[in-house]
Amino acid sequence: MKPRWWEKSKKYLSKKDRVMFRLIRSHKGHLTTRNNFFYSLSRSIVGQQISTAAADSVFSKFEKKCKGKINPKVVSKLSLGSLRKCGLSRQKALGIKSLSEKILDKSFDPRLIKKMNDEEAIIYLSSLRQIGRWSAEMALLFFFNRPNIWPVQDIGLLRAISVNYKKSYLPPKSFVKKLQKKFSPYCSVATWYFWRSIDNEPIQY
Repeated sequence: MKPRWWEKSKKYLSKKDRVMFRLIRSHKGHLTTRNNFFYSLSRSIVGQQISTAAADSVFSKFEKKCKGKINPKVVSKLSLGSLRKCGLSRQKALGIKSLSEKILDKSFDPRLIKKMNDEEAIIYLSSLRQIGRWSAEMALLFFFNRPNIWPVQDIGLLRAISVNYKKSYLPPKSFVKKLQKKFSPYCSVATWYFWRSIDNEPIQY
């Protein structure tokens, strides 16, 4: 389902920046919402510090191990060893196991995030094992559909900025911050189009 603010944000960004105007005209599609918080966050844990192709491969094995049902109840019953066999590192396997347990015992409640601003939500999500700022931002983008997420630790975003603005890699932090200011309050949309500019398949966590 398309975020309700998607079309409005495209018009806003197109007027703000020539590069963004070109990217919006060149790429179809939109940010897609995940309806499963546990699935979305598990996928972001799998995708940490590895390529999209590698993450897809590991997640496919993880999904098969869960027999297509990626939810806290199923994952809580899997052993650490069986998760490791999917290609997960020990830390990532422990992170996913811990997430399943905290959701089941209600010591972590994703529903509370709806009442938080972006920074409060990132701090709350980062209290989970193996969840840092980047993974928290992916959850806010792909599950909560927050419109103004600018994940400056994301390699794909930084690479796309370098390519589209003909900057060296890594692009200067001051330039990345300048773009953030220019694209607010719709940095999530700008991020999605930057990703699309370097990847034929829309990224989804």
